[in-house]
Amino acid sequence: MKHFMKGLAYTLGVVTILIVLGTAVPRPLTPAAAAAAGDGREILLLANPIHTDIALPVDDEVRAAFADLIPAGLPVDMPGVDYLVFGWGGRSFYIETPSWGDIRPLPVLRALTVDRSVMHVSVAGPIDLSHPTVRLLATTVEGRSRMIAAIRASFVREGDAPTVISGASYGPDDSFFEANRAFNAFLGCNTWTAAMLRAGGVRTGWWTPLPQLLDLSIDLHQGA
Repeated sequence: MKHFMKGLAYTLGVVTILIVLGTAVPRPLTPAAAAAAGDGREILLLANPIHTDIALPVDDEVRAAFADLIPAGLPVDMPGVDYLVFGWGGRSFYIETPSWGDIRPLPVLRALTVDRSVMHVSVAGPIDLSHPTVRLLATTVEGRSRMIAAIRASFVREGDAPTVISGASYGPDDSFFEANRAFNAFLGCNTWTAAMLRAGGVRTGWWTPLPQLLDLSIDLHQGA
């Protein structure tokens, strides 16, 4: 038991150091150029206690980039759609846990080990920018285009079309798609979100496995 407790303390110490360094060390090390006046684009970071999404305001560029989601039943071009919301995560937990009340042991176990990954895309109307789970971020025109390209590259494709997961959705306004890369607890949904933000020129911490760490790292490094 004594050796176990020492091992546990050592492991917790290493994880704590990695978390501190992962949040405090910026990625990239040098900041990207700021948007010129009138050249900015806004994106939203949406968070709950364990997961983050990226919401892109819908305009002609976004509609064109993600028009290939429409055949899967996602109403990207429907009037009243103001945002496309993207998230990446473990297949079992993400699909089978639409709410906290749906949490079950097996999906949780898979989320803590290794699982196949999926992309979740939903359409949304107006989003309350003052809500505490919503963070407004700025990027350049070129930065947002790079972010769009990075999000598109996250989808597994059959030919030119993203591979939809038939029958998997939370409702009529969302769909799940097969995604690239395996999911695990150390390189999970929030590290994917951070990578997409960095593609858009938003500076984050080096390793941010939790929403709170990602948010803190943006506070530390964006505009620094």
